[in-house]
Amino acid sequence: MSADDYQKALQKALATFYIEAGEMLEQMEQTLLELEDAPQSPDLLNALFRSIHTIKGSAGLFGLNAIVGFTHEVETLLDQLRSGQIDLSPPLSSLLLRCCDHVTELVDFARSEGPEVDPPEAQRLASEALLQSLAAFKPSAMTLIPTASTRLSRVAEPDPADPQGDAARSTWHISLRFHPDCHLRGIDPLATIRYLGSLGELTLSETIDDAVPPLSELDPERCHLGFELRLSTTASQREIEDAFEFIDDECDVRLIPPRADAEEYIRLIQALPQDSGRLGEILLACRAISEKDLHRALAVHHMESLAGDRRKPLGEVLVENRLVAPAVVDAALRKQAQVREKTEEARVFRVQAEKLDALIDLVGELVIVSAAARNQSEGNAQLQETTHHMGRLVEEIRNSSLALRMVPVEETFAKFRRVVRDLSASLGKEVRLDIEGGDTELDKSVVEKISDPLMHLVRNALDHGLETPAEREAAGKPRECRLCLSARHDSGSIVIRVADDGRGIDTERVLAKARAKGLVPEGALLSEEAIHALIFEPGFSTADAVTDISGRGVGMDVVRQNVEKLRGRIAIQSERGRGTRMEIRLPLTLAIIDGFLVRCGTAVLAIPLENIEECLSAAAVGEGERVISQRGTALPILDVARSLGIPPATTATRRSIVIVKSDGVRAGLLVDQLLGEHQTVIKPLGKVFSRIRPLSGSTILGTGEIALILDVGELLRGARGSPPPRALALGLESAPRA
Repeated sequence: MSADDYQKALQKALATFYIEAGEMLEQMEQTLLELEDAPQSPDLLNALFRSIHTIKGSAGLFGLNAIVGFTHEVETLLDQLRSGQIDLSPPLSSLLLRCCDHVTELVDFARSEGPEVDPPEAQRLASEALLQSLAAFKPSAMTLIPTASTRLSRVAEPDPADPQGDAARSTWHISLRFHPDCHLRGIDPLATIRYLGSLGELTLSETIDDAVPPLSELDPERCHLGFELRLSTTASQREIEDAFEFIDDECDVRLIPPRADAEEYIRLIQALPQDSGRLGEILLACRAISEKDLHRALAVHHMESLAGDRRKPLGEVLVENRLVAPAVVDAALRKQAQVREKTEEARVFRVQAEKLDALIDLVGELVIVSAAARNQSEGNAQLQETTHHMGRLVEEIRNSSLALRMVPVEETFAKFRRVVRDLSASLGKEVRLDIEGGDTELDKSVVEKISDPLMHLVRNALDHGLETPAEREAAGKPRECRLCLSARHDSGSIVIRVADDGRGIDTERVLAKARAKGLVPEGALLSEEAIHALIFEPGFSTADAVTDISGRGVGMDVVRQNVEKLRGRIAIQSERGRGTRMEIRLPLTLAIIDGFLVRCGTAVLAIPLENIEECLSAAAVGEGERVISQRGTALPILDVARSLGIPPATTATRRSIVIVKSDGVRAGLLVDQLLGEHQTVIKPLGKVFSRIRPLSGSTILGTGEIALILDVGELLRGARGSPPPRALALGLESAPRA
């Protein structure tokens, strides 16, 4: 591998580290918040430890010493937490959250400035201050957990008569054999050795080259070397073993404890010990064994090897010592095999977002070309069959491609746990955050863009909507406020709701502020819905004082703008003294939808298929009638062409009624012609159409015509007394494809 290739590979590995470190830090934050409700949970504590340990180890591979040094101290404290030496208290939880924030800052600095640049003085001082705070929580004296194995004690304890006992006890022999393909998987053996040096002093480093092939067969991209190391350190065995956790799939490690004799060194170097940790974790998780008994069994498991005996599997040791029933061990082993199989099957590949976006764009063009081919195949039965089959395949490709961009909204919702926790504490309010429908999936691009509007709604609810404990008790409410974030699917859209049980919106105060600002004329009568809509006016705020949270009148108008950019809409429902509900309705994807084409006057429109219930003939509807009876229910009729100002058709057609539904409202749309289903690739509208709200986009048909995509919800709302927009006589009759 050339120097340039090595640098490219290094930069690629670094980029992956930055992404994964950010994800793990986010997960640590969520785990810490969950631990506040279950501070003794071994699963959560172990997950927390593994995350910080992996960040530390990966940072060490890239020489990010500032991150390694800081995370090492955090890791030490987390190890004491999970071993029960200290308890998780609210102050410690807050401190660990601040440590996560600081590691995020260190990672961001390394990402922006490069791994070779030392952090600035401010970050160094921040590290020192946090480490001093961490030190206050550490126990005054550290003691090792004794094991029940006398054989372990005889090996680990130094001989009092041996003057070199202390030195021998701190010197470990480490044998490393990297897999030949480790370079291709981003593992650098030298970086691993450098990281080991950070645990102590490497007093011996010998390179083993007996596996190097002849020069004619040598592959420079494969690793053929082994290493024998001697490490003098005060680190415990667990700390040394943990150093290899993140590369254990790419390296065979033999760890020889202090004072083992030569024959034991040779035996252990030649045979890799069986990994037994996962079996123990399974048995602990199902409460089949105590942690104390597991430590005893592990001690016997390891010491048999040092004494020259055949090393028994952990399960066999547990059964022989009558710690676990044989049937339970067999079940745990089967579970272990299932987990390993699923891990192999559920491999995750990272793909750059730009590549995925390019794929979606190409699929969109493929949909258009497929429609054109189907249109041109008319009159040729054989070609029609082929294009029909191709259309089905294109639809499957489309669905599979769009599914790649779908992510659960839980990832976004979970970020607000920390916001609610910290902000409610600073405001002196007791708030419980409930999350519902976190597994609801939404296009990743939409999820990313909706995060900021949701943040503003949550902060607004905490600051304006929810009361202090004293106010709630005076109103006969529980001291604890409830804030709920929820998501659900509805008619092909996703509905995200931010609801609270607070004081609600004071409509009289909102109206008074609006009149004072000149937004509403004196004496004008507004509905409750119209008063709520005033909140979205630029610069509008009912706050008496400006704080760092809100009160400047900047935000709610931006929230509405950002939601509308996503082809969504936001609505408010509020009841004085009982709470407020903000509801955002968004399309599932911004790329491709299933549509139904209709002709209205001289224009072709695409109606989202999820809004359509059925189609009826308009023959029974008299001229000028505004209502139709459908199965005993009266539905309003809306003439689409007239509502949108579309010029009438030049030839008479058999008109139809399309029954649509949006936000629980049903109506019949009067159209001139039904054209059938169509895979609709959404294209943005130009500035000419930007003020025509019932239109959400456009698409290109197989004939080359342009069809406008109808926003059914906006059309139905606009029909309630709004004047029709200016005519759409803009050359849409048969607009050719550009």
